[in-house]
Amino acid sequence: MSPTNRTVVVTGIGATTPLGGDAASTWEGLVAGKSGVRALEQEWAAEQAVRIAAQIAVEPSEIIPRPQARRLDRSAQFALIAAKEAWADAGFTDRAGEGAGEGESPAVDPDRLGAVIASGIGGVTTLLDQYDVMKEKGVRRVSPHTVPMLMPNSPSANVGLLVGARAGVHTPVSACASGAEAIGYAIEMIRTGRADIVVAGGTEAAIHPLPIAAFGNMMAMSKNNENPEGASRPYDTGRDGFVMGEGSGVIVLESAEHAAARGARVYAEAVGQGISADGHDIVQPEPEGRGISAALRNLLAATDLDPAEIVHVNAHATSTPAGDVAELKALRNVFGDDADHMAVSATKSMTGHLLGGAGGVETVATVLALYHRVAPPTINVEELDPEVDADIVRGEARKLPVDGRIAALNDSFGFGGHNVVLAFRSV
Repeated sequence: MSPTNRTVVVTGIGATTPLGGDAASTWEGLVAGKSGVRALEQEWAAEQAVRIAAQIAVEPSEIIPRPQARRLDRSAQFALIAAKEAWADAGFTDRAGEGAGEGESPAVDPDRLGAVIASGIGGVTTLLDQYDVMKEKGVRRVSPHTVPMLMPNSPSANVGLLVGARAGVHTPVSACASGAEAIGYAIEMIRTGRADIVVAGGTEAAIHPLPIAAFGNMMAMSKNNENPEGASRPYDTGRDGFVMGEGSGVIVLESAEHAAARGARVYAEAVGQGISADGHDIVQPEPEGRGISAALRNLLAATDLDPAEIVHVNAHATSTPAGDVAELKALRNVFGDDADHMAVSATKSMTGHLLGGAGGVETVATVLALYHRVAPPTINVEELDPEVDADIVRGEARKLPVDGRIAALNDSFGFGGHNVVLAFRSV
């Protein structure tokens, strides 16, 4: 099919996060300013310099049958839970090619359905756990399911199998920008005519001794072990690094024509994406936010987005000294005085940083902010960094304008200098 320029909309949302086992409870926790960060109680945590994390609120074992769970890495379990919720929320109960009978959900053409689920690290817990099994019990005890469990594309492949996708199943891997890049890729799949529906998002499950030790030794994570709930503190002068989280956020994207034809509820329009790379450092962000600025300008050039429409930004804001400020410099550099009316929320202050899953969960939060016209708060900002030149939503949620169409951005950036900005608009 030749390229078109179709309007893309969001028709389903799903999540499992440190704040709740579904999208509704996660949103409730975000609006309430609830922290999902807790002390790690595992035995291995005692010797770690970092002993806090934002662990999942509802364990997959409470949802996924044990025989199925044993064949899935934890990251894939999260993705399946979120995707199943999003698929049902969009009005579907069957795999593509099924249904459309009396009382059933409308049929979906599997050749017009895609899945794009990202993970920044993939099946790291499976890889490390099975290596321990091999060392302790021998090679014959290694699970035969290890390879399909540890593959970075395992979550996407399993979600594709869940819904019956045949238009394409993809797995972008761009560190902490992965989830947002997956959603951007999905938007383009629909816009250019490759698919009518795409299930897209991100997932991560890396709360394990090795990743915790590695990030801790990089001095990238907060060591505020005595105050877990207050450890993730974007924009605060006392911020000392991010807090690792786990979970998944998934949305169902659909062409506006396809959604209208089946009478689907629409949460928001997916306006488009802007992508760039810093070309600066494998870990450190470019301090003036030049790469982020480029992503924002690419977004504006590729869409009909008017900066005057943008009233909300779900910021990447991980609670690192350099990254938080660089992002705000970019917003001010590109939007100038228009940045004054953008209410900025840093939801990682509550969920922790879900790495490759962050863009998925924060897209769910951005879409719901537009749908309910409420911006979640940034918690733990006791003393605002004087370099912050933005309207930070602090302490409690804030109402967004109720009249007219409004737009919001979701920013995601990753190690390697990957920058992705997604834009959504109310309907």
